[in-house]
Amino acid sequence: MKLVMQVKLLPSPEQAAALEATLRACNRAATYVSSVAFDSGVKDRNGLQKLVYADIKATFGLSAQPVVRVVKKVVDGYGALAAQAKASLLGTPATKRYRKAMGHPIAFRPEAAQPFDDRCLSWQPDARTVSIWTVDGRMKNIRYTGAADQLKVLAEHRKGESDLVQQGGKWFLIATCEVPEPKTYEPVDWMGVDRGIVNLATTSDAVNYQGRGLARYRNWCARKRAELQKKNTRSATRRLARRTRKEHCHATHVNHCISREIVSVAQRTGRGVAVEELDGIRERVRLRRDQRGTLSSWAFHQLGQHLAYKARRAGVPFLEVDAAYTSQRCPRCGHTEKANRPTRDHFSCRRCGLAGPADVVAGVNVRDRARSAWVFVTMPVPAPT
Repeated sequence: MKLVMQVKLLPSPEQAAALEATLRACNRAATYVSSVAFDSGVKDRNGLQKLVYADIKATFGLSAQPVVRVVKKVVDGYGALAAQAKASLLGTPATKRYRKAMGHPIAFRPEAAQPFDDRCLSWQPDARTVSIWTVDGRMKNIRYTGAADQLKVLAEHRKGESDLVQQGGKWFLIATCEVPEPKTYEPVDWMGVDRGIVNLATTSDAVNYQGRGLARYRNWCARKRAELQKKNTRSATRRLARRTRKEHCHATHVNHCISREIVSVAQRTGRGVAVEELDGIRERVRLRRDQRGTLSSWAFHQLGQHLAYKARRAGVPFLEVDAAYTSQRCPRCGHTEKANRPTRDHFSCRRCGLAGPADVVAGVNVRDRARSAWVFVTMPVPAPT
């Protein structure tokens, strides 16, 4: 399986200046290549490279291999834009946005990430340094650092391109690693996980990962955003971008911690992890105006992605089950009614009297559906008659 590892570069001032000049030159070249591709209609890699190869080398001072990487970045950008427009449902705002974006050439920001292959970038894991091509020549012995487990995976399984990224005046390398995937074991049972807004995750073991702290932090960030947007200055715009990145990183960290703990418990007990399939939930519900911001910032999809890839990496079975009526169905007698959930936090069956926390009951229903679904997943394919 593919994993992405990010390490922080520790360049000297001279090295940082060379990296910044290289990044800006590559993105100016990418914007030029994008305009040529848009005007000529040539968006395949070989055809586009024949059109712009000589011009880029002469105009922007790039070597042969960086030119190839720039062309590949532009082709991938147009391919991703076309795929997003095709995958979106017709008539949605997302489709209109993609169609509008396809009406003009793609422009690359001066600090946009630039991919480097092994001809332009070499790693020295023992010394924790890299050697990278720049417009000022080859820069050697640029130090990098990161978490111990990340550095170990990077040294043993790195493969393919690495992206040079600048964020907030800091430099990073994002590398792709091909990690061998363990065999998925046969689960003895399942752990159902109910995802929510107030409680980010609740398992069928009655373990609750509350989101009140994250909600308070996001409300505080919303107030700060409103203050900065009201000022409408360049400084406020820069601070607003930094605040947005910090909020995103904090939410990602919370989801990482929750998913890691859930998967480790499932692996230790020999169980699988089951979640509700919540795709398209934002389009299926209508909310009050004061609830829209809360729902739009609900990172349930990211939590599901973290659970899926961590389970896959650990060899833990992972399933998505139907989410319909999981919070209204009684796991004991099967009675399903909206009145079974009189409040957001409490469940009380109108038929058999089973009562308990609503999110725990939903987690139990998810677990029960995973038990039934796994039978069909592992069922042998019938022989053709």
